Amino acid sequence: MGERVEAHRITIEPASARVRVILDGVCIAESTRALVLREGSLSPVVYIPRADVDPASLTRSAHRSHCPFKGDASYFTVSAGETRVENAAWSYEQPFSAVAAIRDHLAFYPSKVDAIEMDDRDAIR
Repeated sequence: MGERVEAHRITIEPASARVRVILDGVCIAESTRALVLREGSLSPVVYIPRADVDPASLTRSAHRSHCPFKGDASYFTVSAGETRVENAAWSYEQPFSAVAAIRDHLAFYPSKVDAIEMDDRDAIR
């Protein structure tokens, strides 16, 4: 599987700045330890350590998906204030070894939260 990931060109590097995820005006995640995953021609995805996400904002959903390059993803409904968004975050809890760095991290769909902000650049939307 590692060869397949290499051919697909996935890179993972530390985010260059503090990252915040905002939903309904509430900061539900904040981290200086986030990772940025770049995969082929897709938009970069920020993965935040689970420990840096407000656990009260997450409820595991029944939705699952499979990526041939990263493994099986579990999804979470995200809540803040009066807002509840189904399957707004996901996690590869047992990722393939080539992307093991994203284990114990969560990613959020930019279109399903108010903003994913980085201190040194514009929000990711």
